[in-house]
Amino acid sequence: MAQVGRGMKGKKITFNVAKNCIRITFDGKRRLDLSKMGLTSFPKCILRLNDVDELDLSRNMIRKIPESISKFQNLRWLDLHSNYIDKLPESIGQMTTLLYLNISNNKLTTNGLPVELNQLKNIRTVNLGLNHLDSVPTTLGALKELHEVGLNDNLLKTIPANISKLPKLKKLNTKRNPFPDTEQSTSFIDSIKRMENLYLVDAKDLCGPCLRKCQLARENLNKMKSMVLPGPRKAIFPNLVSPNSMAKDSNEDWRMRTPSW
Repeated sequence: MAQVGRGMKGKKITFNVAKNCIRITFDGKRRLDLSKMGLTSFPKCILRLNDVDELDLSRNMIRKIPESISKFQNLRWLDLHSNYIDKLPESIGQMTTLLYLNISNNKLTTNGLPVELNQLKNIRTVNLGLNHLDSVPTTLGALKELHEVGLNDNLLKTIPANISKLPKLKKLNTKRNPFPDTEQSTSFIDSIKRMENLYLVDAKDLCGPCLRKCQLARENLNKMKSMVLPGPRKAIFPNLVSPNSMAKDSNEDWRMRTPSW
């Protein structure tokens, strides 16, 4: 039975109930869908279903993800958005088959992101939006296969240079963060928005003048990010945990466009 925490009643999930929640995706993958089940803790019985390709525990009331989640060695898609999670287990680094990770709309802080994230060498999409991150761990810069990163609605004042230099990055969402309210900040954010265009073309396909122009634009972006002045910290949606219209809109965009690799 799911544990009861702080007055919240958890729903009982048995192995048979979980087994009946397995769905076959359009591309033939096996997805265990336990979203919106009223869970207040990670159901240990699902560890017996660790051969699934995708796991959806979103829109529950789960507070902690156990180290044993690494037993899902075939998992390529993990959705944990809209829970009460404040840290990820170190063992997540062992889930090297992961391609998609959505941990948005939780209670994550920067200290709650383990260094072991840098072991997810195949991951393509990471959504960390709607959390309480005041800085971005530089370990994300080691994930060279990243195509999309969500950092919206956090407490960020700058973005590390190694994130913007990711070779395959096509989308970086940094909306609604407390970047300094200066003209420099506006220019910085505009430059971030232009990253999609800067990284869609290989250097070998550009003529000399065009390549130099892109290199100069990237250099200027890195200079602006290193010069951003600290601003007053302010909480953004500190009580935002359960899905609301903004969280639903934000996550729907990520969920509906799951890459078909």
